[in-house]
Amino acid sequence: MSGEMKPKLRHIQVSQGQQYGQPVLVLSDPCGLSDCSVVLPANIAPVLELCDGSRDIAALRTVLELRTGLRVGPDYLEQLFAALDRAFLIDNERFAQAYKEAVERYRSAPSRPPVMADKVYPSNIELLEHTLRQYFDALTEEAESGHVTGRVRGLVSPHIDYMRGGAIYAGVWRQAEKAVHGAELIIILGTNHFDGQKLITLTRQSYATPWGLLPTDRGVVDKVASVLGEGVFSEEFNHCNEHSVEAAAVWLHYLLKDKGCKLVPVLCGSLHKFIDGDKHPGDDDEIARFVETVRKATANRRTLIVAAADLAHVGPAFGDRYPINLLEKARISAADNELMAAIARGDADGMFMHVKRERDRRRICGLSSIYLALRLLGETKGKVTDYAQCPADQQGTSFVSICGIVFS
Repeated sequence: MSGEMKPKLRHIQVSQGQQYGQPVLVLSDPCGLSDCSVVLPANIAPVLELCDGSRDIAALRTVLELRTGLRVGPDYLEQLFAALDRAFLIDNERFAQAYKEAVERYRSAPSRPPVMADKVYPSNIELLEHTLRQYFDALTEEAESGHVTGRVRGLVSPHIDYMRGGAIYAGVWRQAEKAVHGAELIIILGTNHFDGQKLITLTRQSYATPWGLLPTDRGVVDKVASVLGEGVFSEEFNHCNEHSVEAAAVWLHYLLKDKGCKLVPVLCGSLHKFIDGDKHPGDDDEIARFVETVRKATANRRTLIVAAADLAHVGPAFGDRYPINLLEKARISAADNELMAAIARGDADGMFMHVKRERDRRRICGLSSIYLALRLLGETKGKVTDYAQCPADQQGTSFVSICGIVFS
C-alpha cells in the first residue's frame, strides 16, 4: 500500500489474545472474504481509531506519536496496512471488487450453506441427530411437563453455540414441537452481528442444513421488498456467514424432518439509533411497514415467529473494564428477569424502554430480533422455559445470558 494512500478501516472483528506473553489484538474479516487475520500489538491499537480515510500513513505515524508517545519505524505502518489490505480489512476498491464477486457467488449458489456445520454441530446426520436427541433426553421432568396453554405462535431461542446453550435450546423447542409440525411458514428473526446499516436484511436464498433445504418463501420476501425497497438486499451477503438464523434453523429442521414448510429468514440490525436518540422504534415507519406487510402476507397461513436471540454480553471479553463477580452476576440476573418479564407480557415497547433506560449497558444483542418478533405477534403472552448465564472467557469473568420463551 502506497504511503500516500489514506486508509479507511472497515467494520472488522477484533478479539484479544496473547503472543509471546504480550497482549495483542487479532483483526479479522467478519464477512469471511479472507481467512487471514492480522495480529497487532495492543499498544498500537490507537492507530485503528485514526483510520477514517482522512490521513495518509505519514500523518497517522505523527498523530500516533503525539497521542501515545509511541514511535514506530518508517516502514512499520506501511507493512501493517499492506497486511490489512491483503486481508480485505481496508475499505477500498480492492475490497469493493472482492465483496461484489462474493455477493454474486452467494446469490448464484444452489442455497445458503450450513457454515456452522462441524464447528458448532456435526455435519454427519446420524451424529447430529444423536447430539440433539441427547439434549432433549436430558430435559428434566419439570421442563418436559410444563407445557404452555393454547397454540404456540412464537418463541425466543438462543443463537449461542450448542455446547453452552443446548439445554436452553432443547427446553424451548420441546415446547414448540407441536407448533412446528403444524406450521406452514416459519419466520426466523436473527441478530445481525455484522453492524450493518440496515435494520431489516432479507435473502431469497434457501437455507441448507445437513437434512437438506429449508425453502425460503420468495413470495413473502418479494412482498416485503416491494414495500420497503430493494435496500433490504443491500447487505444480503451477511446471511452467508451470520450464524443466528442457522442456529435456530437446525433445531427447526430436526423437528420438521421431511414435513413441507417454508422459511422467511430475516437478519435484524441494531436499534441503537433509538437508544442513543429521542425517537422510538414504535414510531418508526420502516418497522411499521415491515410488520404490516408480513402480517398481510401471512394472514391466512399457520405461521410461527422465531426470535433467534441472546441476552446480555458482559465482562472484559466484551469490553467491560472489570470482571463480573458473583454479586454482579446476581444483579444482572435480576435485570434479565425484569427484561424477560416484559418480553413474556408481549410488551415490545416496555422491553425496549428497559434497555434504553440502561443505555444498553448489558449489550442485549437480541434486542431487535425480539422487538420485531413481539411486534409481529401482537397481543400475546409468553412463558420463560429456562435461563442460563454461559461463560465467555477462560477466567470465568465474562458471560452471555440466554433464555427460552414460548408465546401462545
